Amino acid sequence: MKESVADTGSRSGSALRRTLLLVLLASAVFTVASSLYAVDVTEYGIVTRFGRVVRVIAEPGLYLAAPFDRVVRLDKRILLSRPARSEYLTTDKKNIVVESLATWQIGDPQRFIATFGTRAAAEERLSDVILAEIGSVIGNYPASVLISTDPAQSQYRDIWSQIRRRVAEFARPAYGIDVVDLHVRHLSMPEQNREHVFDRMKAERARIAKENRSRGELEAKKITAEAEHEKTNIDADAAGQAERIRADGDAEASRTYVAAFTLDPRFYEFQRTLQAYDKILDDKTTLFLPPDADVFRMLQFEPQPATTPAAVGPDVSTGADLMLKRKPGEGEQ
Repeated sequence: MKESVADTGSRSGSALRRTLLLVLLASAVFTVASSLYAVDVTEYGIVTRFGRVVRVIAEPGLYLAAPFDRVVRLDKRILLSRPARSEYLTTDKKNIVVESLATWQIGDPQRFIATFGTRAAAEERLSDVILAEIGSVIGNYPASVLISTDPAQSQYRDIWSQIRRRVAEFARPAYGIDVVDLHVRHLSMPEQNREHVFDRMKAERARIAKENRSRGELEAKKITAEAEHEKTNIDADAAGQAERIRADGDAEASRTYVAAFTLDPRFYEFQRTLQAYDKILDDKTTLFLPPDADVFRMLQFEPQPATTPAAVGPDVSTGADLMLKRKPGEGEQ
């Protein structure tokens, strides 16, 4: 009976030890499992121990932390922040309404978690910085350099580059935030100033249009003057060339006439006389000539033998004035 009780007690102790061992093993497994954590490619893993940062994990993977450590996850991607719509006063006492849009990301996770702890708090603080810098920079310029139709007068890009640079230089060391870019969603004038701005823009457009028309008219006159000058040169060249050709033709005609006159001077004189009479006589013209006119002398034939009477011009032997009249349809005499 005593052995039976001892055996029973021994078996009970063995079972208890196995149970304790299983409990300890399960606790160890649970502790190890609860200490494992995964970091995604889109986030930072911040390991804190009693509120103090002990590790910053930027690479994705599976990691092990102590049971009393706490893992805070921060977004690594580019984030958007939309500051509130604000109104600013320029140096020429004009109000300008600005709506901006900032793109940023966490550059220093340890500084970020120590300063804010949450994304909402970071966006609120960053918006305050952006609005303050916009007001500080815009307050040094007149409204015309921000809202202008003249590209040469506008300094919009330079002003916003200056604002972006100032915000980035402050946010990185103070908050651990990298400002990627800063854009303007909307830039306008208050309702009471819009009419004045529109009138000024219309006047500016009218001035630019007038300048363009003036330049166009000046260019047109310049082109016209150049064309007229070119036309004058062409006309002068053509006239000179025509005169040279005409002179060459007259010289050639003179040489021809001289050659013809040299061959038979009397025939040439007779032909020229006929041509002269042909130009001044028609079927209604009556011409009175004396008997000794050259035309009759030219029309006289050379004397023939005695058997043939000499042929003379009409009524030459009478000695009276001879009247010649060309009849219609007759050829040259």
